[in-house]
Amino acid sequence: MAFLANALSRVKPSATIAVSQKARDLKAKGRDVIGLGAGEPDFDTPDNIKAAAIDAINRGETKYTAVSGIPELRKAIAAKFKRENNLDYGWQQTIVGTGGKQILFNAFMATLNPGDEVIIPAPYWVSYPEMVAICGGTSVFVPTTIENGFKLAAADLEAAITPKTKWLMFNSPSNPSGAAYTEAELKALTEVLMRHPHVWILSDDMYEHLTYGDFVFTTPVQVEPALKDRTLTMNGVSKAYAMTGWRIGYAAGPLELIKAMDMIQGQQTSGACSIAQWAAVEALNGTQDFIAKNKEIFRGRRDLVVSMLNQAKGIQCPVPEGAFYVYPSCADLIGKTAPSGKVIETDEDFVTELLETEGVAVVHGSAFGQGPNFRISYATSEELLEEACNRIQRFCASLR
Repeated sequence: MAFLANALSRVKPSATIAVSQKARDLKAKGRDVIGLGAGEPDFDTPDNIKAAAIDAINRGETKYTAVSGIPELRKAIAAKFKRENNLDYGWQQTIVGTGGKQILFNAFMATLNPGDEVIIPAPYWVSYPEMVAICGGTSVFVPTTIENGFKLAAADLEAAITPKTKWLMFNSPSNPSGAAYTEAELKALTEVLMRHPHVWILSDDMYEHLTYGDFVFTTPVQVEPALKDRTLTMNGVSKAYAMTGWRIGYAAGPLELIKAMDMIQGQQTSGACSIAQWAAVEALNGTQDFIAKNKEIFRGRRDLVVSMLNQAKGIQCPVPEGAFYVYPSCADLIGKTAPSGKVIETDEDFVTELLETEGVAVVHGSAFGQGPNFRISYATSEELLEEACNRIQRFCASLR
């Protein structure tokens, strides 16, 4: 359609949203479908956070806020970075957006010029390259391997940097792989970045509180404080606090960048929902006890899914350190024939046939830039996960 902007030709729809919608559509037709596509905790928002929102409504906190957020939330964000990450930011160096997506989008919009490159390790969250494309930049994908735990190697980062590189898009724990970087692994990357002072770091820490076992979370500026003046560290309340629908993301970084993002947001959405912001104040300042309990539930689900998938014929599933995803390989099933007679030529064929045959909705790995794999979100009950994994085992066994 000639009327539409050329930028749209550079952008694909979100594969994760598409899978969730397809699962909903099949359910509406009466199909028995287990949807494992959405990256959304199945826990309810904690009561103290809901109560804070109700209190805010009753107090009349229902007006427009400052574009970058209410001072109370921005101060809570600065306190969180100090308390949990040992990072010192003034509250004016923080910004609140309508979800983490807006933070990322505004950062790219504020900084990218045509030809600027953004290094994105693969597999990556589906929205990163699409945001870069909308903002006129060029994504430079750096593949990782299942053997290396889907983590970016320092030598590969070094090789990807050019004079046009503007950002490294860094995500730990990762969506879709669940890979999380140790302090030593991060140190190797930050040493590379110290040699290239023109490269900025956008650290997406959204899954910070969802790491398992003895794993200790660290963020790039913690490991190398000298990178602070060229790092934007972003986070949000969606995952750890089960507040996906409240739509609050936030970041801290150099004041000049925060001001530029504020200007863009001021012409776009203005401030995030006032009531959701007051709920987020309570999330960050209030009790954190439930995080450990939820983490333990997620760890049990992870172990169940990894164990059952590794018993499925032709599936190889590594154990992720964080987030609530697994990213198994289905490479050994490529070339096999499904019960429908369809030959499985790609990971997209695999997930399509799995949905049609067994009613399990997962996302194909090529949507995240690396296959043949698929992503399962284990943010649902053990009962459903066990049933879904039984169906996957049965489907894999039926391939010839």
